[in-house]
Amino acid sequence: MSKKDNKKNKDSIFNKFLNVVEITGNKLPHPITLFAILALIIVVLSAIFEALGVSATGEIMNTKTMELEEKTITTVSLLSGEGITYMIKNAISNFTGFAPLGVVLVTMLGVGCAEGSGYITAAMKKLVSKTPAKLITPVVVFLGVMSNVASDVGYVVLVPIGAIVFMAYKRHPLAGLAAAFSGVSGGFSANLLIGTVDSLLAGISTEAAAILNPSYTVEVTANWFFMFVSTFLIVILGTVVTDKIVEPRLGNFEKTDESVDKATELTPQENKALKWANITLITFILLIVIWAIPQNSLLRNSETGSLISGALLIDGIIVFVTLGFFIPSIVYGRISGTYKSEKDIGDQLGKNMASMGSYIALTFVAAQFVNYFNYTNIGSILALKGAEFLGNIGLTGAPLMVLFILLTAFINLFMGSASAKWTILAPVFIPMFMQLGYSPELTQVAYRIGDSTTNLISPLMTYFAMIVVFAKKYDKDSGIGTLISTMLPYSIMFLIGWTILLVIWMVLGLPLGPGVSMIYQN
Repeated sequence: MSKKDNKKNKDSIFNKFLNVVEITGNKLPHPITLFAILALIIVVLSAIFEALGVSATGEIMNTKTMELEEKTITTVSLLSGEGITYMIKNAISNFTGFAPLGVVLVTMLGVGCAEGSGYITAAMKKLVSKTPAKLITPVVVFLGVMSNVASDVGYVVLVPIGAIVFMAYKRHPLAGLAAAFSGVSGGFSANLLIGTVDSLLAGISTEAAAILNPSYTVEVTANWFFMFVSTFLIVILGTVVTDKIVEPRLGNFEKTDESVDKATELTPQENKALKWANITLITFILLIVIWAIPQNSLLRNSETGSLISGALLIDGIIVFVTLGFFIPSIVYGRISGTYKSEKDIGDQLGKNMASMGSYIALTFVAAQFVNYFNYTNIGSILALKGAEFLGNIGLTGAPLMVLFILLTAFINLFMGSASAKWTILAPVFIPMFMQLGYSPELTQVAYRIGDSTTNLISPLMTYFAMIVVFAKKYDKDSGIGTLISTMLPYSIMFLIGWTILLVIWMVLGLPLGPGVSMIYQN
């Protein structure tokens, strides 16, 4: 791109808007202070809403019994005696029980060793010498989308590696981070395979459909055809946004990682170490596959034999991924000479945790904010009020589904958990849309679009704080404003593109999955 074109791109109205978002966002206090302020705001609002009697009534699914219960949800004040007791008594458990904390720290034990040993650097050098530069962006986005089959592992593995891959190609690491994050989070529901989210949502949808039809079953493959095609859509849109909007706006990256920036040629010793480390990794993966094959395998669900729902393979995926980085990195380090003894490995493990200090501090405050939001019921009330609003509008057809997607996308900004939102929304919208002639599977697919696309710009998304910390590694001045302004183009494009795909799907009357129609016939 010429300097003239680059200047024109930076001066575009959309880029000026993104610059305003970034500048405004970065003028906010330090992320730790900001989350503390947000937590304080929730405390005050909860007291005001309780005093005003803010509440909402609706049928909500009990995720333990999988039965529908009509409930009136009221705002719970954090300034009452019980609320203050909750904040003090649960401050530690909110922190230690914060889902991403353990996942991130355990995974970094393995990933950090792979970095410290030089294994990742050597792999990146080999990648640069073998892979055409034009394919890097779509490959990173695609791997991000596909990582969702293994739960949340993409957030802590692919996002930081995306930055390293781009830097190896002399590209801006924040663009690589954004590309990976867009696939992992923005394309959360898309996949070529059936994942944990399919079984989770299908179970809730089945119970919601039972309100009108007790014999109706929503299969885990209910949205497979649509999500299969969606994977390619997300990769295409993610690639275009990264290469045409995000990276040009970021400009040139002045700093370089010397370990990656050195000549891409590996020494004979590094080549040997990389070869045996890769053989070790492949052997480890094969052993897992062989272990998983028998129907009575410990890695399977003991009752159903599934390798996905309730299976040790998925429940323990973080441990397997950590070992998948740790074991080959030891082999690489020993052969290359990076790790001369077990003391070097022990020191590296300590360095891995030391590098996560900022994230741990930020997590403590962010965990309080997220848990306060859940405890006060503000998110649940917002969801029920939104459902009531949409139910009273009286739209039908594609416009109805588009509005439902927008409502879900909006609610997702304030209520991160996909299953928590669906337990509230499914009992309302699935029966409502069934009465209008739309299948539960269509309602579920529309929900998944809205639920995925605004993950990228929601501070309530549980891994958001971690991504902010990753970004600071490459730009110490970056903050929440930088991340939101970088990810906003992806969020907008994914929301528009994915919604258009669903509208086209509806017009053509295509099946959403094997034998699954968009029309409900009683």
